Amino acid sequence: MEYRVLGRSGLRVSEVSLGCWAIGGPSWRDGEAVGWSGNNDNESLGGLRRAFELGINHFDTADVYGDGHSERVIGRFLKEVPRDQVVIASKVGWFRGTAPNAMQPIHIRHQLEQSLMNLGTDYLDLHYFHNTNFGPDDLYLEEAADTMRQLQKEGKVRVIGQSGYSYGDFMRVCPVTRPDVLQFHYNAFGNSFDRPDTNLFRWADERNIGIVLFGPLAQGLLLDKFDPENPPKFGEGDVRASNTAYSKERLLEIRQKLVPIKERFGTEAQDLVRAAIQFALAQSPNACVIPGFKNDRQVESNAQGAGKPLNAEDVAFIRSILQSK
Repeated sequence: MEYRVLGRSGLRVSEVSLGCWAIGGPSWRDGEAVGWSGNNDNESLGGLRRAFELGINHFDTADVYGDGHSERVIGRFLKEVPRDQVVIASKVGWFRGTAPNAMQPIHIRHQLEQSLMNLGTDYLDLHYFHNTNFGPDDLYLEEAADTMRQLQKEGKVRVIGQSGYSYGDFMRVCPVTRPDVLQFHYNAFGNSFDRPDTNLFRWADERNIGIVLFGPLAQGLLLDKFDPENPPKFGEGDVRASNTAYSKERLLEIRQKLVPIKERFGTEAQDLVRAAIQFALAQSPNACVIPGFKNDRQVESNAQGAGKPLNAEDVAFIRSILQSK
């Protein structure tokens, strides 16, 4: 396993880390499915243990993943490993309980205490604002930022992070939240974060801010694992059930685009894992990826994508194929 430092945060993490959304299981928010089906706690624990054996040291969760279930599974794992040998990240911002907004300061403090209880630890290495919704006209923004810094002073949070979904949102809140790590969605299909006028990688690198990328495998779409003639069906509470990318038409389109990728990098699923993970990692020396998992086999596959960087020509080739219209 190779390791990277997340910029000025000083956190040293495995370049392939783990996202722990899927192990939270099915869940809903305001009537919408926001979880994952098909999880098994024993298999999840097996995956976490195998990750630690393989040198993966960074585990990313959130209060909302399975409404605390992901955190509690990780809490069982933390009883088995030295706490100072792992980097544990969680988030606040999607689960608001009875508060008017999830970023209300007293709610942030409550949710952190609950996350610490779920995890069985007295501090988080990294705590994110999970989104940029700080209430009408950013009503809670300054107070929320002050609250997070106070929790940092109390030793309950080591590093403050900011997750977001658009360049404009990051630009709006980061001057106030002053994060040392950013988290956002990115993979070889590309998005606004790698465009010239909204290049968040360049912005973060200029400030030595760490970057954590979720979705590097595009929830399996970059691995050609789904049969277009028999599109996958997902259980209740699974966020993928409403994703049109799993339609026959889109799966066929992706399969065609992956043909030259396979010709260049290899036809096995593992070859595609490596290409996808290393493409994302190539965007910044301060970045790591957090692919998801449900079992030890998927953890092993993710881990094997580490330590095999792409050269500049490989990166340009993938971009030209997958991001062409």
